[in-house]
Amino acid sequence: MDTLSLNKNEILSAYQFRHATKEFDSRKKISESDFQFILETGRLSPSSFGFEPWRFVVVQSPEVREKLRPYAWGAQKQLATASHFVLILSRLPKDMAADSDYIKGIMENVQELPPQGMEGKRKVFDKFLKVDFGLMENERAMFEWSCRQTYLALGNMLTSAALIGIDSCPMEGFDKAKVEQILEEEGILDAEHFGISCMAAFGYRLNEPRGKTRQGAEQVIQWV
Repeated sequence: MDTLSLNKNEILSAYQFRHATKEFDSRKKISESDFQFILETGRLSPSSFGFEPWRFVVVQSPEVREKLRPYAWGAQKQLATASHFVLILSRLPKDMAADSDYIKGIMENVQELPPQGMEGKRKVFDKFLKVDFGLMENERAMFEWSCRQTYLALGNMLTSAALIGIDSCPMEGFDKAKVEQILEEEGILDAEHFGISCMAAFGYRLNEPRGKTRQGAEQVIQWV
């Protein structure tokens, strides 16, 4: 599909098409090129200050999926049937501190800021964390702030999938500590730097869903 040729109605149709798919047709697999497209829309997503606190772990191993199932109550059918299953990890607070090696590396090697620009951005970011949002005093609040960035990528991946006719399901229904323990034991998660934010399954629906239910625009949109 040439995404440049999409009109507004086609985009809205993709939003109508997308639903939280509880069970996928396990016989149907997403092509490599289509899934790379979905992942790329996640990678290219915006994040606060452009610091990209995410990592996308694509779990295709049946063995690993089965180990996750007892602790992922919201993903029972999805783990068993999805063509592709993604764990979205988020950076831990120590990596997201303004003076961390990770933040310095992003500014220097990814954003390619000059030394003066790096120091200016570091000071603004430090004030944001400590004063504007008051995050540094609470590690869980700091982690959840990083997780919020990952949801921007998640939303874009769900939408890009829908635009090319691929179903999806975002999930928070899991035991965070247990899932992280399994991932660490499997050598998938570096617990010094990452925690799990959310999960997402992708594939092709097995059953047709009921119609989409949403509040009306007048209930959720306010003009001032």
